[in-house]
Amino acid sequence: MIQATGVILAGGKSRRMGSDKAFLEVGEAAMIQHVASELRKVFNEVLLAGGTQAKGELLGLQVLPDRIPGRGPLSGIHAALYGASNSKCLVTACDMPFVSAALASFMIGQADGYDAAVPSHGIYVQPLFAVYDRNCIEAIEQTLGASKPKVADFYPRVRVNYVSEKYLRAIANIDIAFFNVNTPADLEKARAMAVRDETGG
Repeated sequence: MIQATGVILAGGKSRRMGSDKAFLEVGEAAMIQHVASELRKVFNEVLLAGGTQAKGELLGLQVLPDRIPGRGPLSGIHAALYGASNSKCLVTACDMPFVSAALASFMIGQADGYDAAVPSHGIYVQPLFAVYDRNCIEAIEQTLGASKPKVADFYPRVRVNYVSEKYLRAIANIDIAFFNVNTPADLEKARAMAVRDETGG
């Protein structure tokens, strides 16, 4: 097992879905159960950032409440870095039904010598499937003071390894690995993608 912490961000309100999306099923399991299962294959510690105690009990995971609430995913990352027993955390959203243990393990390795390792995919980066070190706490706290802070807003303050998709593609199908489910239409698409993946279509 890698001496690092896997963190599932589960504090969102699921407004666009209309109900708690974490336990909606894609393939053979609820999305959050799939994520937890993959992280447990890799890390010696897996935690839930945000979410209710009831959700944590269902998953058998410790829940870390936000220390600075009301600031979105960045609050969850901040709480995780404070609460984790390891310096490095692989943080992932709870609504990414195609993340894999192999990709999580690879990303941890990409954080050596950096404060953060973030996948890049085309013109986009993936801040909600990325590695953050405890060294990021001060920069995150400075950023959390802004209104509606985005996760990537603190990146200029730390050393970030932007991991090229050419390396990621050797590990996983990143065209689906970073797909996240926000709406009922996304859920339908994810379920169709899962069926194709299972049948090799």
